[in-house]
Amino acid sequence: MVEREKLSKLSDLALRNRRVGLTKVLPPLGEVLRGSLMERYLTCGNPECKCARGERHGPVWYLSVTLDQSHRSGCTVPGDQAEQVRWWIENYHQVKENLEKISDINRERMRRQKDKAKKRKNVQK
Repeated sequence: MVEREKLSKLSDLALRNRRVGLTKVLPPLGEVLRGSLMERYLTCGNPECKCARGERHGPVWYLSVTLDQSHRSGCTVPGDQAEQVRWWIENYHQVKENLEKISDINRERMRRQKDKAKKRKNVQK
């Protein structure tokens, strides 16, 4: 709600410029990934292995994605791809944040158009 109050004080031109600016700083949409990257240390189950004595294997990188309230999906990520996956996840968060800001701007512009139409209608009566 605080964001809308700020937006209501901006001119139409400022809102349009802000919206254009937000679209220009979006990361490449082909390089986004929703999920969480986790670092895990595992035991293999072999009683002769070092992990049986507490020295776990790892790190193993794991991508977890919540599909809906009761379903999750995940997979291991090779260590040499972990940084790229981390970057894609950050891109996803930037896209989501900027889309929310663009949506706020569009709602403010719609509210203004509705107010203008209402005023015109009242003047014509």
